[in-house]
Amino acid sequence: MSRASTAPPPMPPLSKPVAVPVESSVWDRLTNWASENKALVYTIAGVAVVVTGAGVVYYVNDSSKTKAASQPKLSKKEKRKRKEAERQAEAQKNSTTSTEQPKSATVESADELPEIDEDIVSSLTPQQRQDYALKLKNAGNKAYGSKDYNSAIDLYSKAILCKPDPIFFSNRAACHNALSEWERVVEDTTAAINLDPLYVKALNRRANAYEHLNKYSESLLDFTASCIIDEFKNESSASSVEKLLKKVAEQKAEEIIKAKDPNKLPSPTFVSNYIQSFRVKPRPAGLEDSVQLDENTGEGQLQLGLQAMDRKTHEGYEEAATAFEKALELGDLGEYEALAYNLRGTFRCLRGSQELALQDMDKSIELDPSMTQSFVKRASMHLEMGARDKAAEDLQKAVEQNDRDPDIYYHRAQLHFIHGEYNEAAKDYQKSIDLDGSFIFSHIQLGVTQYKLGSVASSMATFRRCIKNFEKVPDVYNYYGELLLDQSKYDEAIQKFDTAMEMEKQAKPMAMNVLPLINKALALFQQNNEFTEAEKLCEKALIIDPECDIAVATMAQLLLQQGKVTEALGYFERAAELARTPGEIVNALSYAEATRTQLQVQEKYPSLAAKLQGMGGPSAFGR
Repeated sequence: MSRASTAPPPMPPLSKPVAVPVESSVWDRLTNWASENKALVYTIAGVAVVVTGAGVVYYVNDSSKTKAASQPKLSKKEKRKRKEAERQAEAQKNSTTSTEQPKSATVESADELPEIDEDIVSSLTPQQRQDYALKLKNAGNKAYGSKDYNSAIDLYSKAILCKPDPIFFSNRAACHNALSEWERVVEDTTAAINLDPLYVKALNRRANAYEHLNKYSESLLDFTASCIIDEFKNESSASSVEKLLKKVAEQKAEEIIKAKDPNKLPSPTFVSNYIQSFRVKPRPAGLEDSVQLDENTGEGQLQLGLQAMDRKTHEGYEEAATAFEKALELGDLGEYEALAYNLRGTFRCLRGSQELALQDMDKSIELDPSMTQSFVKRASMHLEMGARDKAAEDLQKAVEQNDRDPDIYYHRAQLHFIHGEYNEAAKDYQKSIDLDGSFIFSHIQLGVTQYKLGSVASSMATFRRCIKNFEKVPDVYNYYGELLLDQSKYDEAIQKFDTAMEMEKQAKPMAMNVLPLINKALALFQQNNEFTEAEKLCEKALIIDPECDIAVATMAQLLLQQGKVTEALGYFERAAELARTPGEIVNALSYAEATRTQLQVQEKYPSLAAKLQGMGGPSAFGR
């Protein structure tokens, strides 16, 4: 399991961790894959995503797999040749017809065109109307090719009087598009689509117009419908879906961020993983439980906060956060002032208030530079905000203060791991172990890093040593199970998850880590497509920790696999509410909007819903 820069987030060992100081969000892991599979991942109708304990498994619809398997694999040179041939063919086609035009059509000169108005059209026979419409459309094509858009609009309008053909409406929309008359583009493409609901070119033109009108949800729906019609083969449309999903998500994220309670902490699983990423240290002298302190003093509130943290429950963490705020408000903390700023900054960071958290860490370092933990936590905040250089600088400053502090090397290893620098990460994990071998997560991360480097035997040996030396620590069994699951050793993995669950239950019945439950659910699903038991385990995890984003997202994906799109949407939206940072909210909403769009396609385009089923769509998810 890969940890973020200052915490052991419950994420699969083969997933790239993200630069956050706490449990890595599932949405970041999905986005890593999405960036490499842009044509698929955001069109939920064509791809289902399952977050598993051993990574992220993507089930593409069966028809695409079959087609890919049946076609011979081309060399890069052959692919380039084919692509160039297709490009030239398209260019030649465009040079002969600027808009849709049958090959047999001929362009009439202006003086040969018939005079047309409503009265004249009403007197024509059906064949005359068709002949006149063709002549007018051909002339419109010629005007369009000459960029005389207003004349082309007039000619297409007359052709429409003769025959309301979807091609004529789409061609007139192309003229309005060239003139940036977006509302008229929408009107004409809508008319075309009403006549031919599967008219891809009209759908794409309307989607483009909607985007220019900042109607991103409408644009997203049209591009998604277009993707389904083309069976997800059009990379441009798929890329547009990806882009629009982000825009729609960003719009809605603003509303969530405004309504978000700035004082709300993430799940206790999340917070616990953050806190335990640092080695446990004894309480400072004078703040031990045996010392009676006045609760109305800063020192008393600091002590209360530390006691509340030890309970490792949601209520305890909320009380701790409040106590640290009060401690600094009351002041008169003396030698504990740097610690108080460190702890308040920690909980501000957990709430997602990074700027305020940075200010607290700055103050803590100013008051006591020897407190290296403040440098490390500030480094993690910089890393989350994308400032790797500042993070590395803080870690180096920490080393200069105390080069014997094993926590520094553990978190520096996290930085290397996040950026794929596995050799450097392994060195720092080992350095952390050499300085203090009692910290289990350094061993776990070393094993994960060895696995990432391809040294499976070394990784397995590391975990076997962990079990021998830390046989009572549930995390060892959970993360070892994840590696076994990645190797499809289902029975062994499930056994390890069961062991971890039992240990968690005995050691922390009121603050049980729910990750083994989720991992077992996904192991059962991967092994036997056992949805019922998998859902029960996720539901149990959510009873224990209702705000665990990993459990919520996993449930959403399991539902999606079964084609329960409406139910899945509810969980995706819940995941967005639980997301901690703006980036995580946008990622969660992207999946929610993709799911919502799938439902809208099914409702608005029944024929596409049937086509989707035939392609291995919602009902075939998870095959």
